[in-house]
Amino acid sequence: MAQAVPRAVNELWWAGVAEGVVALLFGIAAVFWPGITLVTLVYLFSAFVLAWGIVSIVHGILAIKQRGTWWLTLLFGIVATGVGVYLVRHTDVSFKTLILLIGFTLIIRGVFDVLSVFLEPASVTTKVLWGIAGIAAIIVGIVILNQPVAGGVAFVWVLGLYALITGPLLIAMSIDVRNELNALSGNSVRR
Repeated sequence: MAQAVPRAVNELWWAGVAEGVVALLFGIAAVFWPGITLVTLVYLFSAFVLAWGIVSIVHGILAIKQRGTWWLTLLFGIVATGVGVYLVRHTDVSFKTLILLIGFTLIIRGVFDVLSVFLEPASVTTKVLWGIAGIAAIIVGIVILNQPVAGGVAFVWVLGLYALITGPLLIAMSIDVRNELNALSGNSVRR
């Protein structure tokens, strides 16, 4: 299965682990300090979405001509990086604007992840994890967009719980890719 995925993309498994760690850190901060100021939330979310974007851009570029969905990955990376840069440059963004940016970013990411389940060559484990992460992103994005009055602490908790679920999924998918790469290389997987 992993033979169809470019080796250069597989060798970036550690970037997915880093992305998962950033998600976990964001989730921990959001869940355990839900009363954080809007500016702090903007910085935390921008770091989270910038990590998503940068990793996606790198994966998209490395997969050109080798994966049919390289452009989806690249497109999401550009959108996510744009959202992250916008938030870093506009820390005074209104709560309503932040909700819209976060909600739509999560929905877009979720749609891309679900499409990847059907369009990308990957192990069954990776596809299941990708599907779970994609569906979770879509659900959380819709909840955030449909419940703006809940705002405040509830909004931060929902976002934090999503990050706490997604972080381990990203790490598990990355480790699965590393294991596939090691199996193809004939190396024994070190645990």
